[in-house]
Amino acid sequence: MTIMRNVLAMAASAAMVAGCVAAGPGGGPVANASSPFDGEWMSTDGVAISRFSGGVFETIATDTGNKLADGNYHLVDARTASITVRSLIRQTTSSVNCALVAPTQLNCTSSTGQQFVLTRRARA
Repeated sequence: MTIMRNVLAMAASAAMVAGCVAAGPGGGPVANASSPFDGEWMSTDGVAISRFSGGVFETIATDTGNKLADGNYHLVDARTASITVRSLIRQTTSSVNCALVAPTQLNCTSSTGQQFVLTRRARA
């Protein structure tokens, strides 16, 4: 249960730090210039990877490759992102805020107060 909560929280936090987002003509996200949040972020327990790009994120289980969560994110400022996460397992929506504390580390807090860390995955 704790691992799943961490995975869902990671997904949310990773998504929000992926890039700067503005509302497009249809109300959907439109990516601005690339940000330090873009890319892939891994949970510290290695259970999931969250991918962020263009205001959209998804979290994938490392063992099965199954999508666990998806959602949208936007930057609050240059070092803080806000994510809306949809859990595909629990069929719930939640919020997560993440702070970029180093180029390779995100410290995140869910709306329920759960804290977790995501680390940038090295590019191949």
